Amino acid sequence: MDQQMRIANVPTSKIKENQKRKSAFQEFWRRFKKNKLAVAGLIVVLLYILMAIFADVVFSYNFITQNQISNAFAKPLTKAEIDYQDKTTEHLYILGADNFGRDILGRIIHGARVSMAIGFTTIAFACLIGSALGAIAGYYGGKIESLIMRGTDILLAIPNILFALAIVAALGPSFQNLLLAIGITSIPAFVRLMRASVLTIKNQEFIEAARALGAGDFRIIFKHIMPNCMAPIIVQATLGIGQSILSATSLSFLGLGIQPPSPEWGNMLSDARSYISYAPHTLLFPGLAIMTVILAYNLIGDGLRDALDPKLKR
Repeated sequence: MDQQMRIANVPTSKIKENQKRKSAFQEFWRRFKKNKLAVAGLIVVLLYILMAIFADVVFSYNFITQNQISNAFAKPLTKAEIDYQDKTTEHLYILGADNFGRDILGRIIHGARVSMAIGFTTIAFACLIGSALGAIAGYYGGKIESLIMRGTDILLAIPNILFALAIVAALGPSFQNLLLAIGITSIPAFVRLMRASVLTIKNQEFIEAARALGAGDFRIIFKHIMPNCMAPIIVQATLGIGQSILSATSLSFLGLGIQPPSPEWGNMLSDARSYISYAPHTLLFPGLAIMTVILAYNLIGDGLRDALDPKLKR
């Protein structure tokens, strides 16, 4: 009885709003799951995320210590004795071993943690800064817009990897500097997207109504305009995560990203390049990991674009 009274006391408008949100998500999911490649990409990304979260559980073997020199370049599916937790035990190298006898599968799994952290952190930073700047530029226009957009044009004129190289080379190779470099180079895409979206809706009736009711510029921008411009931002963020991972592996490959012996896919490629003719598996499997995760994010981005704006697909 009390529960029925509580339900009856809920405002009808709130119930309708919740139903509307639920139906909107259901419609979005219905469109998204029609794209089988996007669903496959989502499954792949979820697997990588789970590997990153539970890396220590999935693979507890010491993947850093270089104490298995006798097992260097072990071929895939090779069984060999290793020293683990002060005792000798038999270990199966599912994907083989690198030049120091370290398990390649274990380093790929733990490297997924590093790559996912880089991708999500840099894009979150770029999305927040870029979206805010783009919204301000589109809403106010004039000199503010010119200043923001000319700065964006300058950043876009410099190749991302070259600009990131310059930042890391100036500040020194470290995880924090890598995040900063990739985050800064990712900002311009969000600025341009948000500005273009704001220009299309800033003069619509609901914005004029909010202004007439006395809402300030800050409230209009961040409560009324930006939430209605998120569809292209979400798509760009998804695509940007893959690009950030690629940039991070490129910088690490050049020695300006994550430093050895930390397991990072770019580091693994850099270590393996000297042995490609002798032990191609040391280069093949990290390369496949990079390719599959970036491809998966691109497929998800395409699926999100079609689901959030079906008119683009037509």
